[in-house]
Amino acid sequence: MSFCVDTFMQDVIAKNPGETEFHQAVREVAISLAPFLNENPKYVDAKIMERMVEPERVIEFRVPWVDDKGEIQINRGYRVQMNSAIGPYKGGLRFAPSVNLSVMKFLAFEQTFKNSLTTLPMGGGKGGSNFDPRGKSDNEVMRFCQAFMSELYKYIGDNIDIPAGDIGVGGREVGYLFGAYKKLKGEFAGVLTGKGLSFGGSLVRPEATGYGTIYFCEEMLKTKGESIEGKTVLASGYGNVGTYLIEKVAQLGGKVVTFGDEKGYVYDPDGITGEKLAFLKDLWVVHRRPAKDYADKFGVKWVEGRRPWEVPCDIACPTATQNELNGEDAKTLIKNGCMCVTEAANMPCTEEAYNVFKEAKILYSPGKASNAGGVSVSGLEMSQNSGHISWSAEQVDGMLKDIMKNIHEQCVRYGKEKDGYVNYVNGANVAGFVKVADAMIAQGIV
Repeated sequence: MSFCVDTFMQDVIAKNPGETEFHQAVREVAISLAPFLNENPKYVDAKIMERMVEPERVIEFRVPWVDDKGEIQINRGYRVQMNSAIGPYKGGLRFAPSVNLSVMKFLAFEQTFKNSLTTLPMGGGKGGSNFDPRGKSDNEVMRFCQAFMSELYKYIGDNIDIPAGDIGVGGREVGYLFGAYKKLKGEFAGVLTGKGLSFGGSLVRPEATGYGTIYFCEEMLKTKGESIEGKTVLASGYGNVGTYLIEKVAQLGGKVVTFGDEKGYVYDPDGITGEKLAFLKDLWVVHRRPAKDYADKFGVKWVEGRRPWEVPCDIACPTATQNELNGEDAKTLIKNGCMCVTEAANMPCTEEAYNVFKEAKILYSPGKASNAGGVSVSGLEMSQNSGHISWSAEQVDGMLKDIMKNIHEQCVRYGKEKDGYVNYVNGANVAGFVKVADAMIAQGIV
């Protein structure tokens, strides 16, 4: 048997109509894997890809809750348990208006490959709700989290499925979710990661995705004899990922000059450090305030209704959400001298953007490789919880660096082309696939 991308995708689209984000994620992987699959027909014969795109379980549920005005609100909750071949389901919870089943399935599919790349024993899953925490009081967020967990708790556990945070789900939300789970189950278990340090959390977990992205970026730059020092960097979002990515760039001698939200972006040509960085941390992590507040506070440029990819830079780091950087943005980045694009979000570049970067042969990493630091430290948090121990920040950060370096090595191993160019997309997809596929074959048709 041989693997045909067009035939495979026709079947995926027919079985999952209207799920455009899921189609996009699967198509990228299928195109990337096709040569490898045809050279290794055992995976085609076992129909591994056909099995991997079918979630092992999809849970969808109603979440009714009461706001501060006493009005009943109704949201929709999801958990997609995609693949448990190499470990219990592991993946974040996203609270955002854009959440739907297609987004959850694409994220769970990507998570399966990402978790495999970490080499930690974690399967792939993802969940969330179309609830928007922005503008909500702490009590409203608490009531929603309790209502959400009153259904989700039936399907998760520290050896079954271990959720974490994602967009809209930070330390506050994880705390409320954990409290609700503990009350419902009557047990204290490491069932969520990203917890507070006072109840089983890990040092460096809030920083892990942003830091890990830059550690991966540094490894890419080393292949060209370059480093972060002296480089101008663009970021797009400013949640946990963007904020700590900005911090790590500053620590390594570079400067991030942009960040934003759905309403526009800040341009600060002097870079975001010191007092400005402290304000930025407070802006989102504590108060969930709009990006424009930074521009107003420090008298820097605010660009309404646009994205930061028009600003000249050396490195671009999409840190917000899926498909935030398109083909025209990619061409603008190349024209303005960008040498490296490191994804910190999940699938933030469209297929057209990826093709532009590939044709230009610049350094480009997919999120499943470069943003794997978050789930890596979540895995380390699970290890600490199961052993009833706590590691120092230096220990965790050292392990994070080692994991990101190892992921980079895997990508180079499977992605290096004959002319020496490293196709990190192909490398990440093949490396992530092999471990899961081999486990699935070993475990039989289950």
